[in-house]
Amino acid sequence: MYNIPFFKPSIDDNELSQIKSVLSQTQKSKTVELEKSFSNYIDTNYSISTSSGTAAMHLSMMSIDLKRGDKIVCSVNAFPSVAEVIRHFDAEPIFVDIDKDDFNIDPIKLDEVLTKSKHKKLKAVFVSHVAGQPAPMDEIYEVANKHNVLVLEDASNAMGATYKGKKIGSLSKSTLTTFSFSPHTVNNVINAGMITTNVEDLDKRARLLRNHAIVSEAWERYGNLDYVYDVVDIGVKYDLSQLDAAFCLAQLSKNDSFIKRRQEIAAIYDNELKNVPHISTPIKKRDHIYKRYIIKIDKNRDSFAKELAIKNIHTGLNYIPIHLLSYYKSKYNLRINDFPVALTNYQQILSLPIYSSLTNDEVMYICEQVKSVAKTRV
Repeated sequence: MYNIPFFKPSIDDNELSQIKSVLSQTQKSKTVELEKSFSNYIDTNYSISTSSGTAAMHLSMMSIDLKRGDKIVCSVNAFPSVAEVIRHFDAEPIFVDIDKDDFNIDPIKLDEVLTKSKHKKLKAVFVSHVAGQPAPMDEIYEVANKHNVLVLEDASNAMGATYKGKKIGSLSKSTLTTFSFSPHTVNNVINAGMITTNVEDLDKRARLLRNHAIVSEAWERYGNLDYVYDVVDIGVKYDLSQLDAAFCLAQLSKNDSFIKRRQEIAAIYDNELKNVPHISTPIKKRDHIYKRYIIKIDKNRDSFAKELAIKNIHTGLNYIPIHLLSYYKSKYNLRINDFPVALTNYQQILSLPIYSSLTNDEVMYICEQVKSVAKTRV
């Protein structure tokens, strides 16, 4: 019998070779190489590496000078890190309901929320691209422009995804985009994140703050005494290690092949599960890289997931709406029915395993077990 984890990294000699080159200490900076490679891959002017995807989000908020009382609008259907980094500034997240089909922020509801929340401290919209299918950015830009707020993007699950032919992270109307090289909470080999922007001042500020806001004029003032430094702001320690950067370089070089394989797996899922009772397969509205494959189950999702677990198929839940989480529910006095679309989706969604090292036999096994469990539903 198969034992299929929800996620398993794909690692080969490329990663080992990159890591060995770091350990030999004969190579130039892998973090610099990664940033240049990422900029070329995304087609953006600047890429700033960080120690995690959450660090990338937090550093982005620092870069736009988020302050106490500022307000950031975001989807209620996102990983908690989105709201978390906002709260670390004592700023306020304002949640928006989602589109029932693609799970992304709904532009119509976004406009309603921005109109209702009109405030001089309204700073930005933080858009999460869910499961690898980009949000409807043209509509979001139109709404953001109407209300004169910045657009930030959470591309934790959208590395390599495209919107109307351009990669997420290169869209000129977005101020900053954050990525994660390890968006899974289990079985991570490394932690790493990235910020992309086309704004030079934001690149400079992010780089300054990333390493304790340390500056050095040692070469100009003291010749080669590079241990002389100054601190000019309140910074953080979010720079990426050379080993993590080496691993990410190898993974980045294979990202397109990862996407192609996930799309192949998604096509099998689509075909095999399209007529299965009580199961709805993902609705593809735009280009989709299937970082997650999210189905809907109209009869007792949790029981369904438990039965798959008994068959050694591990699943995920993307996501529990933020307004249902104890901290945010209590802090903002949110009610369970405040975001009805996100709530209804949450009660039905289940993410199946989808990663490049899954074999066709394993994928077919998953499909057969899903069909088997579905037959027991009445």
